Amino acid sequence: MARDYYETLGVARNADQDDVKKAFRRLARKYHPDVNKDAGAEESFKEINRAYEVLSEPETRSRYDQYGEAGLGGGGYQDPGDAGGFADIFESFFNGFGGQQQQQGRRRGGPVRGDDLRLDLKVDFQDAIFGKEREIAISHLEGCGVCSGSGAKAGTRPRTCPTCSGSGQVRRATRTPFGSFTQVASCPTCAGVGQVIEDKCENCGGNGQVQKSKKLKITVPAGVDNGTRLRVSNEGDSGMRGGPAGDLYVYLFVNEDPHFQRDGINILSEVKISYLQAILGSRLEVKTVDGDEEIDIPAGIQPGTVLTLDSKGVPRLGNAVSRGNHLLTVTVDIPKKVGAEERELLEKLAKIHGDRVGKGGVEGFLGKFF
Repeated sequence: MARDYYETLGVARNADQDDVKKAFRRLARKYHPDVNKDAGAEESFKEINRAYEVLSEPETRSRYDQYGEAGLGGGGYQDPGDAGGFADIFESFFNGFGGQQQQQGRRRGGPVRGDDLRLDLKVDFQDAIFGKEREIAISHLEGCGVCSGSGAKAGTRPRTCPTCSGSGQVRRATRTPFGSFTQVASCPTCAGVGQVIEDKCENCGGNGQVQKSKKLKITVPAGVDNGTRLRVSNEGDSGMRGGPAGDLYVYLFVNEDPHFQRDGINILSEVKISYLQAILGSRLEVKTVDGDEEIDIPAGIQPGTVLTLDSKGVPRLGNAVSRGNHLLTVTVDIPKKVGAEERELLEKLAKIHGDRVGKGGVEGFLGKFF
């Protein structure tokens, strides 16, 4: 009895390729031998697969519509040959269930999003603290203005790929102990686009895109640090066939500063004072990221003491009102040599303290304190 492949898949004779594919996937899930253990399920699966192999290919479907199964004996339909690796076929078969919509978009030459780009940018220490607007130069792919991104010479258009009939895919039927399967691969002629360009645009060489340089202004926000990533939307490579452009990611690297270091949102620096300032106390100017500022050095301060300048550190990224602190580490400068008058005074001071100035001299005496 002659088989009706349309009836096998449960679709009308005027069903489009999407309807045929949906019907096949629905029935394949139901009758696959690994899923359905009922008697006759394997035979039903074979019939479903055979029907899909014929109706999914425009050329074999046309011959089937005109001549029935008798029209399939010629070269259009390739009878399943030796079985390949069943695991690969099974994976290929079921991979289509998950990403069906996305794969269809690629096969039909649908829009493709452009690639993202990366730019490494060095910024000054001060600019990383308080933020700054910067001008950058980038090179990216833009849609060709001559062919409007089609890749075809003016006055011509891409044509449907003769190898895959516009589907972007080629199929190979194979037979396994579990039935016949169709392996799908990207069309080698059109690379899965479904179209070929015979007369290429001279401006872009048929790519539909051209490399261009441009300048952009970006805002480096206050509080950025090494490795901070800024996203600039739609400034990556342009998309293909009307797809959206990718994004530009700017990675920031902060230059070192001769006076300051950074620890999170805190600023670190040192303040060097004389031994007399350490003993007697002092008021002096120190450098901060906000400019020079006067601080009090209390009398008797010890080396290594850390003084805190509140809210003089780095603004929190995204909340510039909140700032860290500036931490000043005190170091004391002990002179290696002193003048005669100063030495005499220091020796008198040593006697007052009851200290004998030994081999180390005055410097040894001061070293006891610092």
